[in-house]
Amino acid sequence: MARLSAGVLLYRFAVGSSGGAAGGELEVLLAHPGGPFWARKDEGAWSVPKGEYGPDEDPWAAAAREFAEELGLPVPRGERLDLGEVKQAGGKVVTVFAVHADLDITEARSNTFALEWPRGSGRMREFPEVDRVAWLPVETARAKLLKGQRPFLDRLRTHLAER
Repeated sequence: MARLSAGVLLYRFAVGSSGGAAGGELEVLLAHPGGPFWARKDEGAWSVPKGEYGPDEDPWAAAAREFAEELGLPVPRGERLDLGEVKQAGGKVVTVFAVHADLDITEARSNTFALEWPRGSGRMREFPEVDRVAWLPVETARAKLLKGQRPFLDRLRTHLAER
């Protein structure tokens, strides 16, 4: 059975820019993974805040839980769009929901995980699951987002254009 993952892609329209449904540039909130493997990677490394869940768990409940764990903040209230799922190259099936909200991320704090580092040293170290989050214009986000998650940006734009 495929591993399942669910996430929340927050979006907003930046104030003071041109274009967009609300008079501003479309921006999305992405997370950069923590830990030594990702420390020097930027383009193609960022992700929708998400995490794994079991086959009997509701994807929205899992997405909201994982968002809160990775940012230390609850999913804000707002209209929710179901952006569907994508099967990634490794076989994981990712489901994403978009929520229109303008979240202040200055207090964002991720949960942590333990990892032997340096590898083979026998020393366990704690690393944040997410080392930073950022609001990014959708075109910048496309370059930074993991390739397998880029279809969610296209689906979000399609949903917004249909309104």
